Amino acid sequence: MTSKKFVTSWSGGKDSCYASMQALRLGMKPTALLNVLNENGRISRSHAIPKGVLEKQSEVMGVPLITVAASWQDYERLFIQTLQNVKDTYQIEAAVFGDIDLQEHRDWEEKVCNRVGIEAVLPLWKQSREELVAAMIASGMEAYIVSCNEVMGPAFLGRLLDTSLVKELITLGVDACGENGEYHTLVVNAPIFKKRIRVAFGEKRVHERYCFIDMELQP
Repeated sequence: MTSKKFVTSWSGGKDSCYASMQALRLGMKPTALLNVLNENGRISRSHAIPKGVLEKQSEVMGVPLITVAASWQDYERLFIQTLQNVKDTYQIEAAVFGDIDLQEHRDWEEKVCNRVGIEAVLPLWKQSREELVAAMIASGMEAYIVSCNEVMGPAFLGRLLDTSLVKELITLGVDACGENGEYHTLVVNAPIFKKRIRVAFGEKRVHERYCFIDMELQP
């Protein structure tokens, strides 16, 4: 696995960031980031992070960002097509994913990678969720909750993911890592960033029983 060039399936959040960090520790070479935007191409499909914020993450990592706009119906087809383009352009040998233990996610990731002839690498696979989030925080990663379910509610939006917040989540019965989709994060600083990015949070809103917060890149 060492020295393999890889693309990260990049959400802009903690799991994909930490998976990239672990792949680096394995000796792999970061070559590109791949993010799927919603149909209008303005925000990421899963986390609702603006494209400009994702581009700033890419800039401070020194790794090019590749985006594709897709509906849920076209997601798989366009993901495979874009993954093939990334392989052809950058000669990658692997794709890194941040999933921890959802087997259906791993099955899908291995399927799309097999379609383009690269390896699916999941550096966080089967690790303890609580230990993982603790390791992320201890690494110096700075991540904020930018979307969450109604069990958590809008009050959690814009909050820094730290040890005390993780304890709150566990007390609420929310998974420490949000692996079941309870919440998503935005990373503004990490060991693989050359510098911290500045993002201002704005209005909170609820869409289809999920809570989101607006955000804007700051100079």
